[in-house]
Amino acid sequence: MSRTEYTRTVEGFGTVRVDRIDPGADAPLLHAWVNEERARFWGMHGTTVEQVREIYAHLDSLGTHHGYLVRRDGIPVAVFQTYDPEADRVSECYAARPGDIGVHLFVAPSAAAPEKGFTSGLLTALLDFALTGRSRIVAEPDAANEKAVARLVRAGFELGPEVLLPEVDLPEVFVPEKRARLAFYTRG
Repeated sequence: MSRTEYTRTVEGFGTVRVDRIDPGADAPLLHAWVNEERARFWGMHGTTVEQVREIYAHLDSLGTHHGYLVRRDGIPVAVFQTYDPEADRVSECYAARPGDIGVHLFVAPSAAAPEKGFTSGLLTALLDFALTGRSRIVAEPDAANEKAVARLVRAGFELGPEVLLPEVDLPEVFVPEKRARLAFYTRG
């Protein structure tokens, strides 16, 4: 069964392929990424490979939240998550509209020097993918993650208010409260 959801060639950047995360196969790679110090805002720092597998298996079981491994020219470069804001804690912090979709982006670490325009090229494809059948994207990076907030502004997001996302404590998942900065993107 193919887990590929979307493919797009971005001129001057390469081919971006978005695949549903395979929790069993992808957990070791994702574990290495999310346990680097630079990934502290992702909220999975200090997890084991098994915990990463369980988190993405739970995510994969939901109809409202989805995790994707993003590849550029076949090489894994990012994790992209989408979700229905009305089925998420963010809905307690803003008035979700029909057609909204929530997103999270984690760009993988790279051994190479930073590539000018990399995130912009990646976002060209990912925003198009997220807006398929949708009208507006909401993002809510950690308010202290100034790089992520600035990256969203450069990509054309409008900043919304700073909010406190409430803690989620369920038998299958725990997510601590988070001070976040809302940001919205509407296809122009």
